[in-house]
Amino acid sequence: MRSIKQPGLPATERIQWVEARGRAFSFTLQAGLPLLEAARRGFAAEGFAGGVLNFGSGTLGPFAYVMPALSKTGENAAFYSDTFRPGGVTRTRLGSMTLGTRDGAPFFHCHGLWLEADGTASGGHMLPDETVVAEAFEVAAFGVDGAIFTAEPDPETNFKLFGPVAAASTGARAASRVFALRLRPNQDFAGCLEEFCRARGIAHAKIHGGVGSTIGARFTHGGVTEPFATELAITAGAIVPGESGAPEATLDVALIDYTGGIAEGRLLRGDNPVLMTMELVLEVLG
Repeated sequence: MRSIKQPGLPATERIQWVEARGRAFSFTLQAGLPLLEAARRGFAAEGFAGGVLNFGSGTLGPFAYVMPALSKTGENAAFYSDTFRPGGVTRTRLGSMTLGTRDGAPFFHCHGLWLEADGTASGGHMLPDETVVAEAFEVAAFGVDGAIFTAEPDPETNFKLFGPVAAASTGARAASRVFALRLRPNQDFAGCLEEFCRARGIAHAKIHGGVGSTIGARFTHGGVTEPFATELAITAGAIVPGESGAPEATLDVALIDYTGGIAEGRLLRGDNPVLMTMELVLEVLG
């Protein structure tokens, strides 16, 4: 399987996880608010300090983002491009967000694809402090109670990355057993989820959110993304029993690579290793 050498030593625990409770709901991002504040308010209104969300068509402006890029210094296996700030209103096609905390304040990690006002199709990593909701739009959210994604220094990748940590309950209404997860580099995306579920007797689960990166990509439709650095959003995902009865992951994703190539489809199980990180929430269904 493909792998990329990271600057630091691999952590012993390859999946960072916290068991918690959660609930799905939807809300509308308010126009005129910074995207971060609009998301925070939506979760807070349901009693949650954080969680994950997915979205389709929406409008942003002002808007700022970065794309994956090669590292110029060698201090990281890959890095970010310079900041892009397209004029006018940018219209999102799809995306996924993790809402948590960084340095004691709300923060998000958000990847998506969009169409800029001049017709340019692009995607990447949205910047929380420079992105504003232009027109109100609805999102599908999943709040987590008992865990929060928190940005902490990660010696393996030499980045400050979101990972789940235990948190005091906020008392939010939460109906489901969930696991907040962060998958570490150089392990197959589907394979490590399947092993995690197998070890806990989980046969059925739904994936909510999903923000991270893979080392290129291989799809079930035959498509291949060769450039190794990507920014990826999960558009749909589940754990279901396979023919043998063992859990199998279905992972529908959209991504952009460091050359600007865009790809969408279902990831091939066993051939899509994580590059830097993958954050998601697993809702246990059985």
